[in-house]
Amino acid sequence: MLPPPPRQPPPQARAVRGAVRLQRAFLRGPLGVLRLLQLLAGAAFWITIATSRYQGPVHFALFVSVLFWLLTLGLYFLTLLGKHELVPVLGSRWLVVNVAHDLLAAALYGAATGIMISQTQSHSYCNLKDYQMACAYHAFLAAAVCGGLCLGLYLLSALYGCCRRYQGEQEVA
Repeated sequence: MLPPPPRQPPPQARAVRGAVRLQRAFLRGPLGVLRLLQLLAGAAFWITIATSRYQGPVHFALFVSVLFWLLTLGLYFLTLLGKHELVPVLGSRWLVVNVAHDLLAAALYGAATGIMISQTQSHSYCNLKDYQMACAYHAFLAAAVCGGLCLGLYLLSALYGCCRRYQGEQEVA
């Protein structure tokens, strides 16, 4: 004997979220280019520090650079793939989230750059022509330059986001 037919139709399958599409407007826009430059400068900053002999406050600079490099990488790919709406609570305010991220990154990169400038000055004794011992002066100097570049890029990105917000835009691209 066959079972009786169901009284109610089976529940509809949930609508599948939109397919992943590359947001070319973001990729070609100023914020997409700035994010790529931030990733490159941030990677140069933390790789330069990580390959040198460091101690003390340089740990903070390394922490800041790796943290914001990873956060920027996440923001970049979420925006590039158009999946920022999947972020709970923050997805609907994506432009504001990006501006807040950029301002915080600029503030902490400012501190990290100050640390690297201080470390460069404290290691300036080994910048002499005939100094034979290993010294992190050049690595710290390069990291200070990369940190200043990161600071400028994040400030520029925050300024761009604020201008878009002031114009009434809600989207990043």
